Amino acid sequence: MFKKILFASSATEASDHAARVAFNMAQAYGARISIFHVLGVPTRGFSQVVLDVKTKEKVVLDDEYIAWVEEEIKEHYAKQLETATKASIKVAVGFPHREILRAAREWGPDLIVMGGSTGDNEESVYKKSIVGSTLQRVAKAAPCPVLVVNRPAASFWGGMSNIVFGTDFSKASDAAFKFAVKLAKALSCELHIFHALDIGSITMGRVLTQDEIESQIRESLRRIRGRYLPDMNGIQDYSFEVWEGIPYVEVVKYAREKHADLIIMAHHTQKTSREDTRLGSNIEQVIVRAGCPVISINR
Repeated sequence: MFKKILFASSATEASDHAARVAFNMAQAYGARISIFHVLGVPTRGFSQVVLDVKTKEKVVLDDEYIAWVEEEIKEHYAKQLETATKASIKVAVGFPHREILRAAREWGPDLIVMGGSTGDNEESVYKKSIVGSTLQRVAKAAPCPVLVVNRPAASFWGGMSNIVFGTDFSKASDAAFKFAVKLAKALSCELHIFHALDIGSITMGRVLTQDEIESQIRESLRRIRGRYLPDMNGIQDYSFEVWEGIPYVEVVKYAREKHADLIIMAHHTQKTSREDTRLGSNIEQVIVRAGCPVISINR
């Protein structure tokens, strides 16, 4: 299922939790893992002077400096690299999201693994140049699924046995569902299909009666069965569930109840051509709050 994993690293403690999952997955599935790090941004045009993302200092980019950065990465991940038989390290210069996407197009990974934040937003050398975070831009345009490990608690990953797929019945969710089914079949996982009934958005401020809420829940369950049940052949253990409430809160609560190892959701449910479009608010909040890794699917 996973043969090539691109781990986009900040080479700092902020991405250590994502590193733990990336290396564990590579070992579990015998995958090649590429540690990819963008070391800095050019100060102007094609200048050899770059602003180092870690030191915030201007440095002259040459082979010696690149070799030094690669050595630092090796030291930072020395423990993981001891057991990783198919690992490589690559560094680049430029804006992180562009270079990560470029590396993904050239190498063709099955999965991109990222942390949710560099932990350095206030002092980031990219802050004045980029609208939206690296994660948001990579998730929108990535040619493969993007797995995000935002919280340290989400990094204690012991393999996949329970997958939660969150749907809002959009076309984008249909694409995410196909990936969830493929993954569940390949890894013999339980698949839990979940929909959170957003009462606030469907009532326009009017308070629903309990009978109306339960009627909406029954209708959502009917839609789930009609939309997804025909494709569940080959998956022995699965369930359908609908809860009412704030969608991202309910997704996180449901995943916790099911002891989920992974949450899969669509990147965005609306068509847009803007490059700076943020992650859909629900998946963004799920990534921030989830106690397990989250995969974003954009196609």
